[in-house]
Amino acid sequence: MEFKEVSQLPIDIEKAIKKRVSTRSFEARSLTDEDKNKLMDFNKTLTNPFGVTVRVQYISKDTGAKNVQLGTYGTIKGARDFLAITVRDEPFAMEAVGYQFENLVLYATHMNLGTVWLAATFSRKDFENVMDITSDDLFPCICPIGYPSEKRSLVEKFTRASLGSKNRKAWDKLFYLENFDQSLPQADAGKYKVALEMLRLAPSATNAQPWAVVQEGNSFHFFCDFKNSISDDMKKIKQLDLGIALSHFHQTAMSEGLSGKLGIQEIHFSIPENMHYVISYTSK
Repeated sequence: MEFKEVSQLPIDIEKAIKKRVSTRSFEARSLTDEDKNKLMDFNKTLTNPFGVTVRVQYISKDTGAKNVQLGTYGTIKGARDFLAITVRDEPFAMEAVGYQFENLVLYATHMNLGTVWLAATFSRKDFENVMDITSDDLFPCICPIGYPSEKRSLVEKFTRASLGSKNRKAWDKLFYLENFDQSLPQADAGKYKVALEMLRLAPSATNAQPWAVVQEGNSFHFFCDFKNSISDDMKKIKQLDLGIALSHFHQTAMSEGLSGKLGIQEIHFSIPENMHYVISYTSK
């Protein structure tokens, strides 16, 4: 498979990654036309390394969805606008969604907008009623978007306390050197230390961080961590999370002036049972 070149985001990527939080309490107003147009115009410029077409639809309770109940099961307060993501079911579809849409999320963060990935806690039927969607489309997630409220809901306070960025896995639980038998010391990460740290901060469903990276020579091998017995829907969420992590690593590397190529490689070391090889990045 031939992977595609993607453009570097025109923002301070490290600042955006550190600033981004999952926002669940919003001011009860839609985006201004200026902010909406700026965001969606930028969305048109985004691509992903997998060459997969990812569609993002803007849904507003104040316009096309005015009389439609858009259910989020009480997890989101005040949101008037949502981004709905669809993709055809094809190889690397979920990784493409994770990579490309996270880049839009980081751009929204740069614009001081609040966002949160929702892959389970929303009513797909409610949203499908106001979307352009076919039976061939996968509809993995939505993202409320708006201006963060100064007052957080109890749900948000609890969720941030239990799933926040401060609770990310330690470096030595995610990154390995040459194989899965030894952790990668930060001192040995060299010029990719910052890119790996920004990957470590990536959001994921229930903060599971279902990924691992093995540095072998000048290559970084990305693995997705899940049990073979999980459902197809849960597997898709894990793959989406891997795409988000890859976005953080790849975009940070580019911002650091580093260049590399994505590709599929043959893995010669032993792989743990629940680790699934996805892709490799090779430094040039």
